[in-house]
Amino acid sequence: MTTSQGTRRPIKTRDHRFAQRITVWLSKRQISPNQISLASIGFAAFAALMLVFWRHAEGGADWLLPIMAIAGIQGRLLCNLFDGMVAMEGGKSTPSGELYNDMPDRLADTLLLVAAGYAAASWQPAGIWMGWLAAMLAVATAYVRVLGASMGAPMRFLGPMAKQHRMALLTAACLVSVLESFWWPKGVAMFVVTLVFVVGCTWTIARRTRAIHCYLVDQSHVISSDPERATEQGADHV
Repeated sequence: MTTSQGTRRPIKTRDHRFAQRITVWLSKRQISPNQISLASIGFAAFAALMLVFWRHAEGGADWLLPIMAIAGIQGRLLCNLFDGMVAMEGGKSTPSGELYNDMPDRLADTLLLVAAGYAAASWQPAGIWMGWLAAMLAVATAYVRVLGASMGAPMRFLGPMAKQHRMALLTAACLVSVLESFWWPKGVAMFVVTLVFVVGCTWTIARRTRAIHCYLVDQSHVISSDPERATEQGADHV
């Protein structure tokens, strides 16, 4: 994995001593950042299966499966944390790192959000449609960020529904699902969270697009007022 500081998602957990110790431990093993990135798909798939199975679960499995899904979600997030730390702080960056850094995230998001839609047992088939829509919009938030960067704009990790926000909400929905049978029909929390994903991701796409647009417009004004810089910019794109 290779990542520059300017393209890294700001995560406060990186500064924690415990995270740094784990990074050192992983860096000393025959574990590459790309392998850690791929492992995040496994954790996401596990959590997704738990959510799908939970839809028809009864008895003890009715509360156990959401807890297991939370473990998978958090495992996915830890992989997302440590792949970058091992690459940068551990000195194991690779030329293909950006590919492995981004593509597993898109697959993991799709697995989890679609599964959340299937888990909305009391709201079918609307829940399934909402899960797929949430997944597509989550991918679109990343697409806008990467598209902006390809056009020369800084990476935009704006919310309100960036990756860490989506996973936090899904974790909360799993916790509520453990006891929701005492309050309302099964799957209500999952349906609500997919609805929040759809609204929040749409907002996030709009915010990121606007930020990129404003940056590009500002840059065009700067270049038009500085012919020498315009010439240099043109030479850079030859």
